Amino acid sequence: MKTENLAVRTLVLIAGVFIMAFGVSISICSGLGTTPISSVPYVSNIAFPEISVGTFTILLNVFFVLLQMLILRQNYKFIQLLQIPLIIVFGWFIDVHLSWTVNFIPANYLQQWIYCLLSCLIIALGIFLQVKADVSILLGEGFVMAIAKTTKKDFGFIKILFDSLLVVVALIAVFIFLDKLEGVREGTIVSALLVGFIVEFYKKHLTCIDKIVYPDKVVEFIEEPYMSTDNFVITISRQYGSGGHAVGELVAKKLGIEFYDSKLIDLTAEESGFTKEYVKKHEQKLTNSLLYKLYKQNYAYINEAVPPQDMLFMVQTRVIRDIATKSSCVIVGRCADYILKGHPNCFNVFVHANDAFRKSRAITEYGIHPDDAEKEMERKDKERKNYNEHYTGRKWADLKDFDMTVETSLFGIDITAAMIIDARRKAMYT
Repeated sequence: MKTENLAVRTLVLIAGVFIMAFGVSISICSGLGTTPISSVPYVSNIAFPEISVGTFTILLNVFFVLLQMLILRQNYKFIQLLQIPLIIVFGWFIDVHLSWTVNFIPANYLQQWIYCLLSCLIIALGIFLQVKADVSILLGEGFVMAIAKTTKKDFGFIKILFDSLLVVVALIAVFIFLDKLEGVREGTIVSALLVGFIVEFYKKHLTCIDKIVYPDKVVEFIEEPYMSTDNFVITISRQYGSGGHAVGELVAKKLGIEFYDSKLIDLTAEESGFTKEYVKKHEQKLTNSLLYKLYKQNYAYINEAVPPQDMLFMVQTRVIRDIATKSSCVIVGRCADYILKGHPNCFNVFVHANDAFRKSRAITEYGIHPDDAEKEMERKDKERKNYNEHYTGRKWADLKDFDMTVETSLFGIDITAAMIIDARRKAMYT
């Protein structure tokens, strides 16, 4: 655990727990259900009202800590026992807030939704403060991390299963002990989908907290080696089927420099530890950016894990910058134009073509069935668009981001390659 500014960070942590508990109490007042991890204690309280929600919360989370110890065994770090006093404080705060909000009774369904959405904002703020404090693992997340480490499965996947299991357990308890649906409702689903998004929003915009938590931290600009090299790089972004690979390969051959396209898969696999098959399957593509954002928001609750897709992009960024430092080269795709921003001799090209040209190449070069060619073109371009826009924040194929755009269906592969070489040489003297 970091000891820097520990007293202030502990206060931020406690404030986060206090705020999150208040958010849980508001979600309970809404009558639309609460968060997945609070659904079991809430339903248990409805079934056994003599035991408070806070007490059930303490019992459940201590149970998770014990399971965490059993799973990790000798790998369990006893500093994580800090979770137990936090659990007790959290449970107590919930009961205190529920006593304060006992008269917060929504008059209608619209007010219920207002309470529900307000609770999501408040819970997310509490989680955000706890993550920023970085004193202890968030309540419940330690158990998820323990399973992820032991099974070597992705944290986000395990968290989805964990939250789903909690909701299922709560629903089973409802059907066994209650005569109507309470504790788990539409608000439970909304909180599961929204809270992580809101935490990410707070991380992006509430940067003032960083100055409170780490007041002495100074952000310095460090010039990386690729920013001061004499090597030159030509990056080629492209539509699927436009011949970007063929153009890039020909440019590299004529200039006598390295060519990187599929070779980057091998280099990324070596650097990351991912298999070549995994890299090939996941690089340069996001099938659905919204679904990925829904998945990624599971990581908003912790500092210790990064989504595999993000890790892949980070590793590939290092690989691309490293090869750009070592020698002149041509790089196809992989957001290289964005990754090498700041490179003094980087010439960025976008290659496109009309549909007939692209369809013909998809059939002849990639073996796509004629009936499937158009759908494949659309699918590939959509994946590249989602990937590019997610990791760069820029519009895919925005002309202002490129030094040159060329239509291969108009000029052909050979002439396009010659035009790029000529344009790059002329650009050196302007």
